[in-house]
Amino acid sequence: MAQREAQALQRDDLFAVLERMGDRPIEMRDKALLLIGFAGAFRRSELVGFDCSDVEPVGRGIVLHLRRSKTDQTGQGRKIAIPHGRTRWCPVRHLTDWLTHAGIEQGPIFRSIDRHGRIAPDRLSGDAVATIIKRRVEAAGFDPASFSGHSLRAGLATSAAMAGASSWKIRQQTGHKSDAMLARYIRDGDMFTDNAAGTVL
Repeated sequence: MAQREAQALQRDDLFAVLERMGDRPIEMRDKALLLIGFAGAFRRSELVGFDCSDVEPVGRGIVLHLRRSKTDQTGQGRKIAIPHGRTRWCPVRHLTDWLTHAGIEQGPIFRSIDRHGRIAPDRLSGDAVATIIKRRVEAAGFDPASFSGHSLRAGLATSAAMAGASSWKIRQQTGHKSDAMLARYIRDGDMFTDNAAGTVL
């Protein structure tokens, strides 16, 4: 039986999800979470692990310092560039909006919020990321069962491949060591890009 893979949340679908969200604190947090998770192709554990001190503003966006990840056993860390977006869904702007509104200047970036809108000092869990993704895609009319915490990571890889980005540049963002590992991420959405039959029929 084929292993069930999380559906990639591709760019246009992500935008559709974001369109349904307002400006309450929890929605500001979730917009920043979805956009940074997508732009950086982060695993959910990496996404919730970021602190304010890991964010380095630069002229063309921000650099996020990933101190550790699943494949980085030696703890060398790596830097991921998040450029300013060309659309209203700029990940840098939405992250800044969230941090400014929440008054977060140190410690975890993404924090839990209770039903009264109070922002806790503790960071979100990786499981919470998956729950947020499912809740937000369902609100936009998608089947939440198809999506998981991996959907943002797969979505960036697939969307970038469809837009013509080289596998090397995509791997620079995802951290995959080889094209073979990356190929598992570039989902079916890429099957029609430069399709062999499409070039001759």
